[in-house]
Amino acid sequence: MKTQINVPVLYAALEAAKDSKGLTWRSLAKLIELSPSLFSRLANGLKPDADAFATIVNWLGVDASQFFIDENVQSRSAASQPELMGQLVPLLRARKDLSAPDIAYLEDLIAATIRRAQASD
Repeated sequence: MKTQINVPVLYAALEAAKDSKGLTWRSLAKLIELSPSLFSRLANGLKPDADAFATIVNWLGVDASQFFIDENVQSRSAASQPELMGQLVPLLRARKDLSAPDIAYLEDLIAATIRRAQASD
């Protein structure tokens, strides 16, 4: 089984978090000490190096495995794709109107809903 980074999902989560904080790509690069050109490479589907990936995931505050895909799995049902949580969690965590317990509750609720949908497939 070959596992790779799902670059489009990583970029989408990064862009959503950046936008929710009112940052530009350049200001984000400075904030997390990465090259602004890295974001252009991600937008073009190129993979980040391990250190840049770790930095991005740490800044997003999410589990890195949410951005992993198994190349050998050709199709998955929409409910089983890790991309959904990978996209929603950064958005939830970026909300200033939600407390940490509220965010944790919503993450648990969404994860339970996905598990239930998977069980019914």
